[in-house]
Amino acid sequence: MELSRRIGSLQDSATFVVSDKARALKAKGIDVVSFSAGEPDFDTPDVIKEAGIKAIKEGFTKYTTSSGIIELRKVIADKLKKDNQLDYDPSEIVVSCGAKHSIFNVIQSVCNEGDEVLIPSPCWVSYTEMVKAAAAKPVIVRALENEGFHLNYDILKKHINSKTKLIILNSPNNPTGVVYTQKDLEIVARLALEKEFFILSDEIYEKMIYGDAKHISIVSLDKRLKDISIVVNGVSKAYSMTGWRIGYAAGPKPVMDAISRLQTHTTSNPVSISQKAAIAAITLAADDCRKMVQEFQKRRDYMIAKLCAIENVKCVKPEGAFYAFPDVSGLFNKKFNGKPIGNSNKLAELLIDEAHIALVPGSAFLADNFIRFAYATSMENIIKGMERFERFCAETK
Repeated sequence: MELSRRIGSLQDSATFVVSDKARALKAKGIDVVSFSAGEPDFDTPDVIKEAGIKAIKEGFTKYTTSSGIIELRKVIADKLKKDNQLDYDPSEIVVSCGAKHSIFNVIQSVCNEGDEVLIPSPCWVSYTEMVKAAAAKPVIVRALENEGFHLNYDILKKHINSKTKLIILNSPNNPTGVVYTQKDLEIVARLALEKEFFILSDEIYEKMIYGDAKHISIVSLDKRLKDISIVVNGVSKAYSMTGWRIGYAAGPKPVMDAISRLQTHTTSNPVSISQKAAIAAITLAADDCRKMVQEFQKRRDYMIAKLCAIENVKCVKPEGAFYAFPDVSGLFNKKFNGKPIGNSNKLAELLIDEAHIALVPGSAFLADNFIRFAYATSMENIIKGMERFERFCAETK
């Protein structure tokens, strides 16, 4: 019998595919340096773990309200007010099983079959597949490397039409590390208000900011944006809680009510124990987060310096998140041990098979001239991996 054509059209997550291959090679005793997954290597801070343990010991292990416990939603509302200058009532916030789940819920709740969703690229691998899962159409809006991957008004405007329903913003951005400026966001705000489409602002890397860059939540720019915008965030990246699976969305009440209804028929509720841990993360773990970000910046500076010193490789310095996204198209007309490189997929394949470096090809992010290194790993691994990458590039002919 035929399976769902809609789901059958989806591609596997390239990040998970590469990570799984790296794990399989490691299981065989091969020393693979993995730069593939966007997962902090730090342990979850003790204050958060203790809150989870306390919840278990106190028997907080049953169903909760679908949209998340009121204590957590109040904490999130306070956080949005303090950090982002956004005013949301707890009834306008829905907690889900990770920010990825929140994004999926938003797209399912606002998009109909045939609607178009604008996605600035390079972009995270799951956006296009989530849009397709809603029977909507992803429309790719190219951000240019020579403009630092910032948004371009003319390019964006020409992709907007009567079918445009939503734009997905991600700042700081995965994979480029660009942090959108106020000018970038004003471009989107102006067009969204004029053409009447929703904005989904994925702010999961909000705390990972370096140098003089500043995170701005687009809804803070104009009070009218609150009626057409959904802000998504979570605790996975900032507090090294990827496995705890807590994310949240804040937005117009009709959209939040729709998401809550959807969630009653899917996950029922976010994990009870993890909700208690998330309260501790947001209220008690700011210092732990800052220490992680300081270490990420050291790793970023080392990796970018190494990449920029390699012939045929160039890299825009990331302002946020924890990814380097070098342009490696200068290697595509070369060979390694007689094997042609050709494109980012082949390069990633050769790097894991020949140099034992795991990373994600740029094609997964709709940018084939690039590859993505995640520096959410130890400095020891970064040093070792950069040495291997330098050697690989030097041996191409």
